[in-house]
Amino acid sequence: MGYVLNPEKVHTPVLVSPVTGGERVYAIIETSGKQYKVSEGELLYTEKQVGYEPGEEIVFDKVLMVRTDNETLIGKPYLENAVVKGKVLEHGRARKVITVKYRPRKNSKVKKGHRQWYTKIMIEKIELK
Repeated sequence: MGYVLNPEKVHTPVLVSPVTGGERVYAIIETSGKQYKVSEGELLYTEKQVGYEPGEEIVFDKVLMVRTDNETLIGKPYLENAVVKGKVLEHGRARKVITVKYRPRKNSKVKKGHRQWYTKIMIEKIELK
């Protein structure tokens, strides 16, 4: 059983279907300088994807690895015959992170808050050409 990290601090379990009897097909993609393990039907929270509006299709062509029931394909560094397609659901901001800087004996305290932008994507298809 795997987990998808979600900015609202809720862990959504991803279960393997007992009907297929094997592992789900998954891929490792790279976007915004980070790598994510995705499978069809999953929700993916990434850094904000600029240039995409909610409802639009997004295509990830930087696929590092694809795992199916009977084979594993690994790119050098990317697979040229694989793409992952998804649909942008929303852009939002994660929960606030508070940072505090304190300097003893200097009468100096700084408290800052930060909310990181994210894009919520539904992974629809992992394609091998």
